[in-house]
Amino acid sequence: MKTKSNIKNWSKKLFWIVPLMFLGIFACREELASEEFELSELSVKTSEISELLPSMYNSKFNFSWTPANNHGTSSAISYKLEIDKKENNFSNPQSYDIGKNIYSHDIVISDLNTLLIDVYGATPNTAITMQARVTATFADSSVQSQSAVVDFTIKPYKPFTNTLYIVGDASPNGWDITKATALTKSTSNPAEFVYYGQLKAGNFKFATTQESCWCQDFYTKDANDETKMVYNVGGSGADLQWTVDNASLYRVTVNVLTLSIKIEQMNGPQFSDIWIVGDASPSGWDVDNPVALKQDTSNPFIFTLECSLKEGNFKFLTGTKGEWCGQWYRPLVDNQDLVATGMAQNSGCAVDNKWKVSAAAAGRYLITLNTANNTIKFEPINVYLIGDATPNGWNMGSFTPMQKNGSVYTWTGNLTAGSFKFTKFNTTWCDGTELVGVVADQSISNTSFQERVKCAGGDATDFKWKVTAAQAGNHTITLNLDTNTLSIQ
Repeated sequence: MKTKSNIKNWSKKLFWIVPLMFLGIFACREELASEEFELSELSVKTSEISELLPSMYNSKFNFSWTPANNHGTSSAISYKLEIDKKENNFSNPQSYDIGKNIYSHDIVISDLNTLLIDVYGATPNTAITMQARVTATFADSSVQSQSAVVDFTIKPYKPFTNTLYIVGDASPNGWDITKATALTKSTSNPAEFVYYGQLKAGNFKFATTQESCWCQDFYTKDANDETKMVYNVGGSGADLQWTVDNASLYRVTVNVLTLSIKIEQMNGPQFSDIWIVGDASPSGWDVDNPVALKQDTSNPFIFTLECSLKEGNFKFLTGTKGEWCGQWYRPLVDNQDLVATGMAQNSGCAVDNKWKVSAAAAGRYLITLNTANNTIKFEPINVYLIGDATPNGWNMGSFTPMQKNGSVYTWTGNLTAGSFKFTKFNTTWCDGTELVGVVADQSISNTSFQERVKCAGGDATDFKWKVTAAQAGNHTITLNLDTNTLSIQ
């Protein structure tokens, strides 16, 4: 009977103990989920990666840490991550202000690799020992800051080249390596480069710089596969080159990570160079050194130029510079105005039609030539202020243009505390060209600027001017697109 009674009593106790155990577990979880870390001890660790590889360039290296101890104060905790070479004892750290309630931070491996080599002098393919330190500070000043340090040893890879040039008698500037033509680096893949243009019959390879020494690094043809490349350090190895049999327009895509190359003959326009010539143009009548139009990389038949046109005449030279009776794009009638859209490609001097710019029509334009259908368009350039510091805010489509006088644009009005930049379009986002600063939150005392075309580079290039509360008020802004100068007074 006593045994049965004990069992009954223990059953009653378990009935209460089990729920209490679960309550205790949930209470601990709730306490850990709050910011009252009374018993925790700060510690830090890194990704378990000891060797960075080129194929990892877009991956992330992680730093993580446990919560700090606020000693029962319920104080908010902020964290800072620092990275330095071990022997520096954090005398030259890279610092990252992490903020509150965040317990990890990622660094893109390509950025970490650059940091190791450029800042801390690491040698590619050789291990370097680094340290990471996380420091916790508290909103309650009675709690002293806490820090934790961890060592990590890591081996960087040799970075991709940032530049690549095509050189050879098939290339535009032949074997003059100091004038070798640059390939365009992909904005989405740092290992990819593209050449788009004319290639002549002959050979070519790729140099990493325009230095005159042929002892630099080259990418040459793989002996066993024309779609593959060999990376010749210091000009070593077999000097095998690619051969072009037919002169034409080509797109050449190179990947220095996969060591691959793709050569495509394009069905493109007859000419890859077009220049503006005439007393109404920025070239004057200089056929030897005229201003070039830009060929569109996505549609090679399209050529564009933004420039100021004065009262006078002009036409477009193509083929070869310096030839008055060479190849031209001319209007269908002489003294054709800027409204008509027709043009013709012809050679010689017999029919020498030109466009006419009247005094009233003089100003700054975006000129677009379509050589596929022989049409031309002249669009007047307006400039608008955009941003929460300006009267129209960020409301694309409702901006008032700056006052225009030729290539000079002015605006006088009230700037409030906030940010702004300039746009040449007033339609939808990323339709055209913006004028932005050269650094983030640029002071209005810094009048340097640069073009940002169709949001290229994303947020990383979206630099705006910052108007402080003390600077808010009436200002006059003057922008000269001929001289590329800006005044904010």
